[in-house]
Amino acid sequence: MITFPNAKINLGLNIVERRPDGYHNIETVFYPVPLTDVLEIVPADETSLTCHGNAVDCPVEKNLVMRAYRLLEQRCGLPPVEMHLYKRIPDGAGLGGGSSDAAHALVMLNTMFKLGFSEGDLTAMAATLGADCAFFVYNRPMLATGIGDVMSPVRVDLKGLILLLVKPPVGVDTRTAYSRVVPSPSTQDLSRVISMPVGSWDGLLVNDFEPSVFAALPQLWLIKARLLDAGAAYAAMSGSGSTIFGIFNSDKLAEQAADTFTDCATFVLRL
Repeated sequence: MITFPNAKINLGLNIVERRPDGYHNIETVFYPVPLTDVLEIVPADETSLTCHGNAVDCPVEKNLVMRAYRLLEQRCGLPPVEMHLYKRIPDGAGLGGGSSDAAHALVMLNTMFKLGFSEGDLTAMAATLGADCAFFVYNRPMLATGIGDVMSPVRVDLKGLILLLVKPPVGVDTRTAYSRVVPSPSTQDLSRVISMPVGSWDGLLVNDFEPSVFAALPQLWLIKARLLDAGAAYAAMSGSGSTIFGIFNSDKLAEQAADTFTDCATFVLRL
């Protein structure tokens, strides 16, 4: 069986407060985008995971796909499988690639072996692997609160618009990014803002990571500024970075902008 784990972007990201357990409560809208990895799982005599494409810098047993398998193995006694993961979504990019791989593995294994877990069951299990993992079980626009694991449907539709993802060579460590943010309650109703036209989001839909991350890596601020200068209706950093995205009304403008980022990985996607 083959599936195509997709990336996400964050539409707004408010760091509301630091919790007693050291995590942070947030408010964000997760939006799925059509940049995908490829995951194949087939029955085998011995369980294995082989990674292809972009380099994955972690031991196999710590890979989120293998952790997803082990989670179900412990609960259900799964038979052995051979897993092949082709990585196209950049790591450390704020696009949720690893989280998506894990969630899609849970969903696929549930289907393959007729385990009978509901969407809610899978979401709860995915959340134990990582906060973003829960979203990818739903894999439709969701308002996320708590540590990013409490989901509710939200109305936002970007169909027909063009997304340009710009991933520079530098990465952002998520823990470091959180350590530099001063949490504060949001001053905007996120659901209300994203119901407005995309062209009116600038200044209202904010990512609280941007000020500190841009101060440490000013080249990211420059990417955002260049996207807006190139005609993006809206531009922002996704998650804690380092990917900056622009939403365009025109394929031509998005492709022309992508051509100017010769030192970055770029992806032009129709939403």
